[in-house]
Amino acid sequence: MTAITDILPAGAWTGDPADQVTLDYDGRHRRRIVLTGASGAEYLLDLAEATHLKDGDGLQLPGGGILAVVAKPEPLLEITAHSPAELIRLAWHIGNRHLAAQVFADRILIRRDHVIAHMLEHQGAHIRDVEAAFDPEGGAYHDHGGHEHGHGH
Repeated sequence: MTAITDILPAGAWTGDPADQVTLDYDGRHRRRIVLTGASGAEYLLDLAEATHLKDGDGLQLPGGGILAVVAKPEPLLEITAHSPAELIRLAWHIGNRHLAAQVFADRILIRRDHVIAHMLEHQGAHIRDVEAAFDPEGGAYHDHGGHEHGHGH
C-alpha cells in the first residue's frame, strides 16, 4: 500500500492528478487512515499530526504524482438575510453556539440541524436546505499561525 506523508496545498500543484479521493468534512480531518481513490487503489495517509485537508489539496504520492482531495457534497443549511447587518447578527448567533460555519459575503453554510434552523428563522434568517462541499472557518484556536506562546499578556 502506498504511504502518503506530504500535503501540497490547493493551488500549489498543477497538472492532472494520478487519482482522487472524495471525502466529506469529517473525513478530511485526519492523521492516519486508509483512503480509497476513485480508481479503487488504496493509499495510507500517514501524517505527523491530524490535519484538515481542503478541497483541491494534493497528497504527494511517493513515486511521483498527486492524489487530489475532493470535498464531497453534504447536507447543509444555507442562511441568508435581508441585509449585511442582519447576516452579521446571524453569524454572531451561530458563533455563540460554537457551530462550524462557512462564511461568504452573502450567505453562511452550516451543517443541517432543524433545531438551529428554527432558532435562526426566529431571528429573521432565510433558510434553505442545500447539498454542497463544506469547508468551514478554522476558528480562533484552530491554527496558531505562528502565535505559539502563552497568553499571559
